[in-house]
Amino acid sequence: MSAAPQRDGPRIDQLTSIHADGSRLALHPADVRGRFITRRRVGFAVLIAIYLALPLVEVGGHPAVHLDVAARRFYLFGGTYNAQDFWRVLFLLTSVGFGLLFFTAWLGRVWCGWACPQTVFLEALYRPIERFFDGPRERRLKAAKEPWTPVRVARAVLKHGAYVAVSLLISHAALSLFVSAGGLVAMVADGPVASPVAFTWAMAVTGSLYFNFAWFREQLCVVVCPYGRLQSAMQDRDSLIVGYDTRRGEPRGRLLKVPPGAAAPPRGDCVDCFKCVAVCPTGIDIRNGLQMDCLACAQCVDACDGVMDKLGRPRGLIRYDSLNGLDGQPRRVLRPRLFIYGALMLVAVVGLTLSLVRRVPFEANLLRFQGMPYVVEQGTVRNQFELHLVNKNPSETVLTIRVDSPVPAKVVVPQAQVTLASLESFRVPLFITVDRSGTELPFHFTVEVTDSASGEVKRMEARFLGPAPTGG
Repeated sequence: MSAAPQRDGPRIDQLTSIHADGSRLALHPADVRGRFITRRRVGFAVLIAIYLALPLVEVGGHPAVHLDVAARRFYLFGGTYNAQDFWRVLFLLTSVGFGLLFFTAWLGRVWCGWACPQTVFLEALYRPIERFFDGPRERRLKAAKEPWTPVRVARAVLKHGAYVAVSLLISHAALSLFVSAGGLVAMVADGPVASPVAFTWAMAVTGSLYFNFAWFREQLCVVVCPYGRLQSAMQDRDSLIVGYDTRRGEPRGRLLKVPPGAAAPPRGDCVDCFKCVAVCPTGIDIRNGLQMDCLACAQCVDACDGVMDKLGRPRGLIRYDSLNGLDGQPRRVLRPRLFIYGALMLVAVVGLTLSLVRRVPFEANLLRFQGMPYVVEQGTVRNQFELHLVNKNPSETVLTIRVDSPVPAKVVVPQAQVTLASLESFRVPLFITVDRSGTELPFHFTVEVTDSASGEVKRMEARFLGPAPTGG
């Protein structure tokens, strides 16, 4: 008995979601159950909960994340930062960049399938809405070919209304990261006229989210996002991917009833059921090999494992593995690429950590007044300084100023104690006068600033300038 011909499926040389004439083809992934989709849904719920909680949960008297760009004040998990701390962003970006290289070389596109906001919001929020109103895949495919009826129109209006509502929620949650949750509530209560810029941004983000998740969807990953194209340079044959075991699955073919006494045609474990294609969010056939469109979401793994369970065959025909592993060769975890990427990431993370650990709770900079370095009058020499203070504590503090001079001097500090709110700054003038006669110039003195909130003390040494002494 000859083998049945293989069914046509997605091709590796063209996008499944685009017709030959370039028009858009809507994809309708089928529902799937299994260990990976369950773990992903738990992960999605945790990530969304964190996203919504960031502007709500207070740490040190401020939201966990509050990026007040207009006032150049930034509150991050109990730490307070201003524009002068922007240099730390360099370490943050390099840590993320090298981390992306490291984890992609090690775990493939784990970010895309498990933590990317595009995947999280689409699979956790928008697809469940679509399934609720339009039903499973088969019903959606059938409805797409049917004429528009009042019931179908009503269902579509309700579905897209839910899309808009979720998009509004996501965009306002993002806005609250910049204006705080309390500020957002006040803006909504006052209306768009009171906050036109914030309202415009919220509507623009809402519109972008609606367009993306209601229609564009997988095209963002396949067409817009450069990560899929970069993965070929980041990965090697030992990187973890989702792949099809050709040695075990081929030759594929549907199950056939063989008459008694007839020889069964050669068959692999793949029964060509196309369930791996039906559940794929980008519409590819994983059996065609590693492809740019694959998000490593493992939905095809769950679908194939379900089929293998029904057939009484071992799982893993489609699985997480490396290209070497799929070819029956040992997979190397420790390799030069990982060591290089890991070392670069470690350096960046250590730099970021040190910059955060060594961050001071306040800034105090002693500057000399512009103009003449000193003033001589009536047998005395006067130097003028300015002390610039910035409170980087998350709460109010009192900074106490003290001047220690090795020679007798008249020190004038108009305000020896300064009360500053979080990230507030203040400039205090200092006047130091010494007798010109008998005083060896120049000399060094110390300005000490004590922070009441943290108890930290900062000492700054400055040079007192003047002419040479006139004698005994």
